[in-house]
Amino acid sequence: MPASFTRLTLAALALVLPATAQAQAYQCRVPSGPVSLPQIERDGPVRRSPVRGYTLALSWSPEFCRFRDDQPRHARQCGGRAGRFAFIVHGLWPESGPGKWPQWCPTRRQPSNNELRRSMCMTPDTALLARQWSKHGACMTPNPDAYLRVTRILWNSLRWPDFDRLSRRDDLTAGDVRTTFADANPYWDAEDVGLVVNDRGWLRELRLCYGANFMPTACDRQRFGPADDERVRIWRGL
Repeated sequence: MPASFTRLTLAALALVLPATAQAQAYQCRVPSGPVSLPQIERDGPVRRSPVRGYTLALSWSPEFCRFRDDQPRHARQCGGRAGRFAFIVHGLWPESGPGKWPQWCPTRRQPSNNELRRSMCMTPDTALLARQWSKHGACMTPNPDAYLRVTRILWNSLRWPDFDRLSRRDDLTAGDVRTTFADANPYWDAEDVGLVVNDRGWLRELRLCYGANFMPTACDRQRFGPADDERVRIWRGL
């Protein structure tokens, strides 16, 4: 497994990345009791390949919840009782090269309850946490708690501009979104920020591209998404 997940690297990430972040959730309540994980079924082949970089996929929760706010399956993220969320972590994914990634490396280990609870404002869905560890994290480290800690370090290093205000900008483009994010984060360039939009032009996700050393790097074409001059809309959901 990559040495990137040693204690030394965890400490190094904490030192080199910004320590102060604006809130990524409008509000969030951590579950008071134990957190249970559902059983995750593998839906693709096991693939083992060298890890040469990472993607931090960040889902824009108002768009995700747009037609799911009354679905019991998504009650914590979308129902409003546990909080209202802006960007949440979809997952931290290992990359082996353009269009290549390891997945579903066999493991019987599961994250501890303490680490799960600490991650529930970052990723407010136990099924999503379980799936991301099983499909992606297990190919990065044998330690599920280390996977969640590294994801939170990256997550907490980010500074967030006001996307609600940005959504009101006339003729908003993909380049505007990238530049606004990069301007708020001194380690990032606009070319390091990928976007995913749906077929109606609404923002679904940011894809932040990292090298093997967990420092920002330019996204390849597949992760970069729409060209800078393409129109983008952002659903506020409030």
